[in-house]
Amino acid sequence: MRILIVKISSMGDIIHNLPILSDIHLHFPEAQIDWVVEEGFADILKLHPQINTVIPVAFRRWRKKPLNPQTKIEFDAFKQALKAHHYDYIIDTQTLLKSAMIACLANGKRYGQGPKTAREWLAGFFYNHRFSVSRAQHAVDQNRQLTALALDYKIPTSTPDYGLDRRTLASEVKLPLPEKYVMAFHATSRDSKLWPMAHWVSLGIALAKQGVALCLPWSNEKEKSRAEIIATHVPQAIVLPKLNLTELAYITAKAQAAVGVDTGLIHLAVAIDVPAIAIYTDTHAELNGTYGGANALAINIGGKGRLPEPDEVFNAFNRLGTF
Repeated sequence: MRILIVKISSMGDIIHNLPILSDIHLHFPEAQIDWVVEEGFADILKLHPQINTVIPVAFRRWRKKPLNPQTKIEFDAFKQALKAHHYDYIIDTQTLLKSAMIACLANGKRYGQGPKTAREWLAGFFYNHRFSVSRAQHAVDQNRQLTALALDYKIPTSTPDYGLDRRTLASEVKLPLPEKYVMAFHATSRDSKLWPMAHWVSLGIALAKQGVALCLPWSNEKEKSRAEIIATHVPQAIVLPKLNLTELAYITAKAQAAVGVDTGLIHLAVAIDVPAIAIYTDTHAELNGTYGGANALAINIGGKGRLPEPDEVFNAFNRLGTF
C-alpha cells in the first residue's frame, strides 16, 4: 500500500499531523508513506522514520516570481516527483484550495473533507471521497479522525504518538551545552503573540536559581537582538548560534524542558516528547494549542486577552516535574 499525505504548512499544523503516521503503521505496518510539504519544513519530516519520501513544494517562493523561467522548471520537476508513483490513497488533511490542487496533480484516489467542514469550502469538491469531520475539536484529533475514515479503521482515542525518538535526536547534539537547560522559544511570527522581555528575564532568573540555564534560539537579526537583551539580564542564559530546524530539533531533544510562545517550535518540542509549556497571549489554545504525546506533558497557559505572569509559568515547571 502506498499513501500520499498532503499537509504543506505551517510548522504547527505539520506537527499536529504527525500522529497519523503512527496510527497508519499500527493498522498497515507495510504501508509506504510519502508526504508533500513546503520546502522550509521538509527537514522536520526527514527526521521521521515512518516517512518514505518527503516531496518538497515551494509555493511560498514560487508565488513571488510566478513568471520566472526557473519557477516553471522547478514546478515541472515537482509535478514529475508527484507522478512518480500511483497512490492507493491520497489524503489531504489540510483541506485548503492549494492543498487540494496538489492532491489533484498526483495519481490516485483523493480523500478529504467535504465542503461543509473543509477549511476552505471549495477544496471539498476536489476529492473523490469526502468525509465530515467536526472542526470543534483539536487539530490533532481532526487529522487522526479524517485519516481513520479514509483508511477505514476505528477512529483512535489513544494518546497521540508523534513518532520522533528523543534519545536518537539528542545523541546528535554537537554544541557544548549546560547539563541542565530549558529551550526558550521567545520569538514568533506576530508581535501580538510575544511575551514581554521583562517576563522572560524574570522566568530566566527563577530558573537560574534552580541551576537551570535558559537557551535562546533565533532565526533573524531582530530575534537575535531580542535574545541578546534577555540573556544580558539572566545568569547562565545562552544565546545559541543560528541553527537550522534539524539542529534545533537535536538541541531541543536534549533539554530538560521547553517553554515558548505560540510558535511551531513549541509544538516540535512536544512532538519530541520534551515536557513543554506554551504561553498564549493573543490566541486560544483549545483547538490548536500544544497536545501532549504518549511520553511527555504539555501545558498551555494564557489565552486571547490574558497575559500569563512569570510566576504562573515558573510554577508550571513544578507540574511538569522536570527539575
